Amino acid sequence: MHGRPITLQTKNNLQPWECPAVPEQHDRQERPVSLTITMQNLAGGGVERQTLALASALQARGVAVTLLLNEAVGELHDAVPSTMRLVDLRCRRTSRAVPLIARFLRQERPDVLLANLNHNNIAGVMGNVLAGMPSRVIICQHSVLSSDYLRTKGWSHRVTPSLYRLITPGFARAVAVSQGIAREFHTIVHVPQDKITVIHNPVIGADFESRAAEPVEHAWLNQPGRPVFVTAGRLVPTKDHETLLRAFALYRRHHDGCLLILGSGPLRYSLGALADELGLHGTVDFLGFQANPLPWIRSADAFVLSSHAEGFGNVLVEAMGCGTPVIATNCEHGPAEILDDGRYACW
Repeated sequence: MHGRPITLQTKNNLQPWECPAVPEQHDRQERPVSLTITMQNLAGGGVERQTLALASALQARGVAVTLLLNEAVGELHDAVPSTMRLVDLRCRRTSRAVPLIARFLRQERPDVLLANLNHNNIAGVMGNVLAGMPSRVIICQHSVLSSDYLRTKGWSHRVTPSLYRLITPGFARAVAVSQGIAREFHTIVHVPQDKITVIHNPVIGADFESRAAEPVEHAWLNQPGRPVFVTAGRLVPTKDHETLLRAFALYRRHHDGCLLILGSGPLRYSLGALADELGLHGTVDFLGFQANPLPWIRSADAFVLSSHAEGFGNVLVEAMGCGTPVIATNCEHGPAEILDDGRYACW
């Protein structure tokens, strides 16, 4: 297959990718299990963080891990271990990545292909089919599939359940990050229950305490009588920071307090304008992407989640692990399960 070259990145150096010789059968029996993880990029979201954590843990246990990315860009790029193989497809549109994924799978023949998120799940299955099914495919569903939620997305997201029904024979297992997502896989996509496994995202790792204990400085922290609220997440419509700002403005009518917003995204400037419009200047600070949000969460008086929907909700587990009280919307799926329908939070 001709077309743009695929590049291999190791230790932050890009070099032309060449297909290695396929091992003979006796070599296959002795070599480690090979796993390729495909996803869009290395943006600083929860999915990307937990995928890198999983990849690192598996590599430490002897699995030969390759990250197969549509684009090797994003805030977490430098978090990829220097020893981990990274292949850059250099293809922003996931639909156009399908033949490149097929080419890679046909030539490399990994034992397992693990895909993440709707479009990459579909592209991974289709690429494996085009390659002649050389790998067992596991797809991981992190996001909501209900029609009410997908109606807020573009057409390419709204057709996801229909596409999932078509490709169901092409994957060996569907991993759902919460019981709610698993129910949707069965009731909406009609994936057989014996093909669905619930595995919660890995959040509390061995380094959790040391990461949470790292120092952070801000003028608003540790001011007696002035509580500091913190939230963390991409600045996108699903996280509903607009409602959070409006709720905080109502709170400010009768109470003092400050709000720290961690994360980057396309709504940064519109949310900043809304904060000024609501009279919150000097009480809301947009801190942008933070490679380690844990010290900010631990230093706050409460963590706030304002999302419409969450497949899981890593930040809630992080906040609880830091011992920080949680205030949350009545959010389906992961948050409802993590917080036991409000038992462990102000709902």
